[in-house]
Amino acid sequence: MAIKSTIFKANLAIADIENNYYADHAFTLARHPSETDERMMIRLAAMALQAHQLQAICGGDGTLTFGAGLSDPDDPDVYLRDYTQATRLWIEVGAPEEKPIMRACGKSDLVMVYCFNHAAEVWFKAIENKVSRAKNLQIWRVPTLQSQELAKLANRSMQLQATIQEGSLMLSDGSTTVDVECVRWM
Repeated sequence: MAIKSTIFKANLAIADIENNYYADHAFTLARHPSETDERMMIRLAAMALQAHQLQAICGGDGTLTFGAGLSDPDDPDVYLRDYTQATRLWIEVGAPEEKPIMRACGKSDLVMVYCFNHAAEVWFKAIENKVSRAKNLQIWRVPTLQSQELAKLANRSMQLQATIQEGSLMLSDGSTTVDVECVRWM
């Protein structure tokens, strides 16, 4: 019998000062049995960092949600679809291989990869030349210590506040606050 995903609920209040986006979102996250709390929280952080795209790209008339991720390698970790169901934003977390990244670039207007573990530099050096031709690809590095701190915020029921200012994300559960400053590699 297969192990089932663990369900997490997150109420996320986003104050994106840079993009003038203020909204409350209620999310259900299914954490795959092989997914760590760290990776799941990077997905949530990427969602918070890009939530303003819902208004900027789709004028508020779209769907910003979590994809199947690890359960389906052809599905993004996070995506934004407009009212026509066209994928406008595709977000991957971790260290995906070149072919899935390039496939995603063909299916979406913008693809973002958030890498976070200690081997991210090695991964990026291995794929940098292979994916450099993709004009709609951004690769972001979440510092390892910050991603590990994010994992400590993981709970089955989360009430989180996300503040984005000057390129930095401050994610708090009321008692613990984690500052995340992603570095754009590409």
